[in-house]
Amino acid sequence: MSTDALPAQLAETWRIHDRINRYLLDAVQPDALAAIGLTKGRSVAEQFAHIHNVRLMWIKEGAPDLLDGLQKIEKGAPVDHASLRAALESSAAAIETMLARALEAGKLRGFKPHPVAFLGYLVSHESHHRGQIAVALKGAGHPLDKKTAFGLWEWGVR
Repeated sequence: MSTDALPAQLAETWRIHDRINRYLLDAVQPDALAAIGLTKGRSVAEQFAHIHNVRLMWIKEGAPDLLDGLQKIEKGAPVDHASLRAALESSAAAIETMLARALEAGKLRGFKPHPVAFLGYLVSHESHHRGQIAVALKGAGHPLDKKTAFGLWEWGVR
């Protein structure tokens, strides 16, 4: 593999991962956004907002110039599918730009050891919250249908 192919593959990995987040969001019924799991933690909507807000936290650290136009979703703020989708899409684009810059520089300010590990960190963190969303939905009586549950793992078609 050429060294030019690696950044393109990493960017595509990030895009696939982000599309899976939005695939999950699209599968959540509007009345289920308020669902809270058995652990009484964040609601489904708050989980998606948290994913977006953590992205902003990293952008503020690693590439604050990319924050222009991005807004934190405050706890308790009214959200719906459209606002969550727009927030996730905008923060994903900024993360992709930040990651590309970091790969070119060989480092990301505020994160060690390196930019590829940062991508792994983000995918791990956000996937953890996808799992929490699925558990919250199930516990609140809104389980994911089988197509969606299996679709979360279909990286080749997302």
